[in-house]
Amino acid sequence: MKGDKNILKTLNSLLAGELSASDQYLIHGEMYADFGLSHLSEKSLHESEHERQHARALIQRILFLEGTPNLVKREALTIGIGVPEMLKADLEVEYHVVGELKKAIAACEKAGDYVTREMLSVQLEDTEMDHAYWLEQQLRLINLVGLENYQQSQMKPSI
Repeated sequence: MKGDKNILKTLNSLLAGELSASDQYLIHGEMYADFGLSHLSEKSLHESEHERQHARALIQRILFLEGTPNLVKREALTIGIGVPEMLKADLEVEYHVVGELKKAIAACEKAGDYVTREMLSVQLEDTEMDHAYWLEQQLRLINLVGLENYQQSQMKPSI
């Protein structure tokens, strides 16, 4: 099924964002693991995989619309040097993705591509309700209990 060229361009732009987010979560997850913050590491690595699932859905939709997925393009990564900076960098990625998804959903509505709009709406809900909300919650916890206590809560007990 031949897709609208502007929608295909938009989907490829979203794909670059999802792949970049996956990469950023991956490096942060490995950094958390290196710090000994196992819970944060597991969550970040899980989010990396979740972003790859979003990317996969975009790739499948682009192919269905007879487009060519661009897996080379990426957005710049922001790698934090400490836990708060890493969480804030990931949150900024999620805020950016939310904005881009909202624009893409509006473009799909205008183009009459309701199936793509629905797929992107699901990704928007994941991004706002799962990813961004969790990051906001972690930053509030740091303010509430202090960085040291927060980081200690992210460790697994030694055996």
